[in-house]
Amino acid sequence: MGTVILVVVAIVFLYLINSIKILREYERGVIFRLGRALPAPKGPGIILVFRPFDQMVRISLRQDVLEVPPQDVITRDNVTIKVNAVVTLYVVNPNDAAIKVVNYVYQTSQLAQTTLRTVLGEVELDELLSHRDKLNLRIQAIMDQRTEPFGVKVISVEVKQVDLPEQMQRAMAKQAEAEREKRSKIIHSEGEFSAAQKLVDAAELMATQPMTLQLRYLQTLADIGVEKNTTIVFPLPIEMFTLFNKIGSLKKDSAEKP
Repeated sequence: MGTVILVVVAIVFLYLINSIKILREYERGVIFRLGRALPAPKGPGIILVFRPFDQMVRISLRQDVLEVPPQDVITRDNVTIKVNAVVTLYVVNPNDAAIKVVNYVYQTSQLAQTTLRTVLGEVELDELLSHRDKLNLRIQAIMDQRTEPFGVKVISVEVKQVDLPEQMQRAMAKQAEAEREKRSKIIHSEGEFSAAQKLVDAAELMATQPMTLQLRYLQTLADIGVEKNTTIVFPLPIEMFTLFNKIGSLKKDSAEKP
């Protein structure tokens, strides 16, 4: 009789030892007792799971990152691109994550793929490239609304990479080159206009004082003459040659007279 009691005590002791489960701080245990889920998840710390009446599903509360595989997207302006993204999420309701969906990670990944194609297919390529933050928030809001029923919170969605066709890359490069050339010509034209305006102002100023033109002319000759190997051509007005001819004619006439 004593042996039977010891055996029973040993079996009960081993059963209790086997029923002890330890959950980490970031883990929660959803307990199904006779097939029905308990109202609140267990953990963290030491909990008792009485098999075969109880079954436990471990749910992690830590943030998880899903990489959405590259998706073929046709934008609103009919450009075919490949886009992948990164989704950050965590579980806020362990019971819903264990009961209402088979695999919440796989479910969220599929929702991310379909939402990514739907949202990016409604915008043009230029908007996708220039307003990526706005699109990220829009995708995150849609996914968060769709994952809320099974206890998952989507923190952020980031469009990671956009692969453009080679022909589109060449077209965009040509467009950027043409835009830069346009800016260069505009800047050059504005410079020419400013220089012409300054010359007009200088001419009007010199017209009020004619001597300033002669002084400016002499200053230019002085600047040219700084270099010793420079030859300066000093132009003379035609009127001076006419004056010299008249003086020569007068001297000749005076010499021929007795």
